[in-house]
This record gives sequence, C-alpha cells and structure tokens, in this order.
Amino acid sequence: MKHIFIINPRAGKKDQTSRIYELADHLREAHGLECACMLTDRPGGATDMARKLAESGEAIRLYACGGDGTIHEVANGIAGFPNAAMSCIPTGTGNDFLKNFGPDADKFSDVENLWDGDAFPLDLIDCNGRLCLTIACNGIDARIADSVHQYGSSPLLHGRNSYLASVAVNFLFKPIGRHWKVWLDEEELEDDFALVSMCNGRYYGGGSMPVPEARMDDGVLHTVLIKNVAKATFARLFAPYSAGEYRKLPQNLIRVSTARTVRIRAEEDIVTCVDGETFRGREVVMTLSDKRLNFFGPKGCSPNATAR
Repeated sequence: MKHIFIINPRAGKKDQTSRIYELADHLREAHGLECACMLTDRPGGATDMARKLAESGEAIRLYACGGDGTIHEVANGIAGFPNAAMSCIPTGTGNDFLKNFGPDADKFSDVENLWDGDAFPLDLIDCNGRLCLTIACNGIDARIADSVHQYGSSPLLHGRNSYLASVAVNFLFKPIGRHWKVWLDEEELEDDFALVSMCNGRYYGGGSMPVPEARMDDGVLHTVLIKNVAKATFARLFAPYSAGEYRKLPQNLIRVSTARTVRIRAEEDIVTCVDGETFRGREVVMTLSDKRLNFFGPKGCSPNATAR
C-alpha cells in the first residue's frame, strides 16, 4: 500500500511543506512504508492528483495536508474508488471538518495516529456534481463565505474573526433574502429565502453549527430553510442558529427537512458554498451520495463525536 501526502503549500499562514516531508520520512523509516509527497500548484490540483492516483487501481492512503479546501479537493478525487482512502493533516486556517471529530481532532496533526487507523465510509452531498463533506449552503451564508477571504488576509482578522467581519458587511450593506423556487424531493415551495443549507456534517463558517444532530455516515441529510427576515430579526436569530438551537427559532421562519434531493432555481445567480469553496449558477441540485468516501483517522475516532 502506498501512502501519499498531497500538500497545499499555500495553506495557512506558514508553509509547512518541510514538516510534512519529515512526517513522510518518519513513516518510511519507522514502519517501512512506501511514502511519497506531492505539492499542489493551482486550485483543483489536489483533485486531479488524487483521481489519477485512485485510477491506478493500487491500494493507496492519501493525506490531505491543508485546510478544508484541500480536504474537499482530495475527497472529490477519490470518492467512489474502493482502493483509495483518505485522511487529513491540518495545516490551513480553516479546519471546520475536523471539528466533527471532537476531542480526537488534535490527533490528526500526528501522522503516527493516522497511518494504521481503520477506514470507514462517509456520506457526501452531491451539489451540481461537486461532492461536499460537510455543508452545502446557498444564500446569505454562502455570500458570507464568498467574501470571507478578503478579510482573512488582514493580520487582525483570521479564522472566526474574518467570518464575523464578513457577516457584518453582508448584513449591513446588502439585502438578505432572494426569491427562489425550492423543491424538497417532490414538494415545491416558492418564497423569499435567506438561506437553504444542506448539512452532512455539523460545522462551517469557523464553527457555526446549524444542525447538531447531523451525522456523516447515517444516510440522512438535514436541510435548513430560513425565509427572508428583517435585518433586526436576522441579527437576533444569528446567535441561536449558529449554536445549533434552531428549534428555539420562530417556526414560521425556519424549517428543517430530511429530503434526499433539494433543488433551487432562481432568475439571478445563486451563490453556493461547498466546504468553503464557492460558485454561482441559477439552478442548484443537492442530493445524498451515500457512503461514497473511504476515510481513516485515529483509532476509535468518530466523525459524529460532537453530534447531539
């Protein structure tokens, strides 16, 4: 079995390429493993690398070395290949995916905790052909994510702070809602929506947790729909929404569905965010991709460790 480290040298505030090479050398010397390192040089590069490796048919274990975006790319490359499994070594600024593992999240930084861990399947969200591990969001939360990077370049704003800065800008200077048609399986809705977000995992946006019962391997996706609200109402509801207390919100404004397929159509571009990566289009289709990804981590870890 080959162990391949796919490294994003631009992830985080400091290039950790040298440290990752040292981790690969350690596995080679301490355990006699066949190891190699590959560096991404462009957006989407990790997906192409991972897919080519998986298409070889050889048994491989891939380590996504970066943030949530790198994990997203590697997962898109190997999903559906039974010979390939992945894990991650966090070197980025955003690590919402690992928050799902609770107290075991810190163990992913040490490759000794990873290389011989058991593999287990994870569900994914298929969003217009892009595969998402955690949350596929559309609306105000996606627009916030779309503008978060411009604030994250400031030395005073990174991680959760850059997210909150983007929330403030989008809240103060831009309208919240958009007029959409939404289908929950066969049920059709038409209204002004603030957001429609499908959850496989529990965290996004630097730690917001809209659906605390979401589990990454149970074949169930939870979609949150929030109707357009006044800005004062949005400001009041944001904290409990972010804390996973949606049941305390006014039921005439929020709905949580377990539809397997959700479709959104609009007359203007919809901003969509999958695992922190954004794109635009006038139709979005999100559906369950059941048990599509093989993942490995520290022995005994669970992607549902923080689920309520």
